Amino acid sequence: MIQCALIDDEPLAREILEGYLRQSGITRTVMQFGKAAEALVHLRNSDVDVLFLDIEMPEMNGIEFLKALSQPPVTVFTTAYRDYAFEGFELGVIDFLLKPISYERFLHALEKVQDFLALKDQNAKIEHNPAEQKLGSVLVKSGVQRILLDFNEVTHIQGLKDYAIIHTGKGKIVIKGSIKAMHEIFPESHFIRVHKSFIVALDKIKRIEKNQILINANHIPIGRNYKEGVLKGWQ
Repeated sequence: MIQCALIDDEPLAREILEGYLRQSGITRTVMQFGKAAEALVHLRNSDVDVLFLDIEMPEMNGIEFLKALSQPPVTVFTTAYRDYAFEGFELGVIDFLLKPISYERFLHALEKVQDFLALKDQNAKIEHNPAEQKLGSVLVKSGVQRILLDFNEVTHIQGLKDYAIIHTGKGKIVIKGSIKAMHEIFPESHFIRVHKSFIVALDKIKRIEKNQILINANHIPIGRNYKEGVLKGWQ
């Protein structure tokens, strides 16, 4: 059960999202805010697990709001403007929902949030061993478990503040560490940085559409400063 805050200047948009959250059955508390300034005061003094945050708002927009928080909760951007996705991911948001938001797409974002919160508590770390890296794998320590992660299993990696979400064909692993640290561990011969917050396995790229890479059901943004390198590396 999670504590959730909705920030949107449109009452109908908040009601729709609250209805989706109630329908999902996984929320303990749902707080609504029509003004970012009011939400800012509240979040500085309260614990919230996940934040659904609109971008286009009067007085203070969602990007300014997120930058004003020293320790923002897991955040999902909600907006009618697709162009904000790139800046959102650079701020460490976990997902980006384009209005009008369908319940199915909302559940997909909520699943990402739940997975991250659950896996984050496992406190997994990569044990750096150059010999294993040469053999195409790294050792992941999670509690008393040690998992040998083969590079070939990884599809992409998303950076989220001080954490990295490693996506594999079998599931996800949340690692304590920055996307920069992951870039140094995962070999450039197999992986390419495509965005400030994303690393992708070259052999898993099946299609590129405009400024995004499609891997299974995942739409991964290509940063402006990375696009030329991505096209060269993929070819």
